[in-house]
Amino acid sequence: FGVLNMIVAVIVDTFAENREKDVEALALDMEVREFEEKTILKKIFHKIDENDNGILSFDELEHGAKQVPEFTQWLRVMDIDDGDLRQLFEIVDGDGSGEV
Repeated sequence: FGVLNMIVAVIVDTFAENREKDVEALALDMEVREFEEKTILKKIFHKIDENDNGILSFDELEHGAKQVPEFTQWLRVMDIDDGDLRQLFEIVDGDGSGEV
């Protein structure tokens, strides 16, 4: 009976170690994807920034949503329509300056 308990303990411990490795790998994968998405968004926002001042107005964002295919696709994937875009902008524009 003691040997059986020992075998079960080893199996449980092995599964726990593997699960921990899976969680760590998943976390790392999420970090990599987040970095890649931020890089893509920076490039998109640079294209949208019509006057190249590093600041986006809602008009620039709205125009980019219609004219920059990558941004249009990104919004579609995120299920963000025109009304949602305005709300998103207002949320991000924390100081109410009309620019982000």
